[in-house]
Amino acid sequence: MKGKVRTFVAVEIEEGVRNRAAKLIRRLQQSGADVRWVDTRQMHITLKFLGEVDLRDVYHVCLAVEKSVAAVEPFSIEVRGVGAFPTLARPRVLWLGLDYGAEQMCDLNARVESALQSLGYPREARRFQAHLTLGRVRKQDQALQDLAEMIREMQDLEFGPSSVDEVVVFSSELQPGGPIYEPMGRAELGG
Repeated sequence: MKGKVRTFVAVEIEEGVRNRAAKLIRRLQQSGADVRWVDTRQMHITLKFLGEVDLRDVYHVCLAVEKSVAAVEPFSIEVRGVGAFPTLARPRVLWLGLDYGAEQMCDLNARVESALQSLGYPREARRFQAHLTLGRVRKQDQALQDLAEMIREMQDLEFGPSSVDEVVVFSSELQPGGPIYEPMGRAELGG
């Protein structure tokens, strides 16, 4: 048994949203762009990526996350819009955004960041922007420009609501076919 585990904290997304995201990915794949698409069955909104965490510390991470979200009431988000980081002109990450619920997600992120900072995990330097990753660009080419044009036409596409009633601490094992995520702890909102 190894001594460290790649760890992140996230909110899971309901099946209806994931199914609509899978349909979108099938459409976007027709562009031929060289993108590593996510497995939508594992789609989530990352609140905090911790990197390699000592197995002895996982319990403390889960406990800190649980305490940080206990005072937050469950809420809903609306997944809407397609975009790219840093820009559509030079995309590296393709994503789905939030229409409503973004402020509550930012609050959740701030609470988790604060709790984990007290355990020695540094705050993320970049401003938090709640999103669901669709894929990561592997190569900039003409097909990618075609993909960007498809996305421009879908910027306001709606994917539906999803309830946020718990936060999950996941392990992430990198595999050739894509990462495998396993829950290590669940923290109910309003808990």
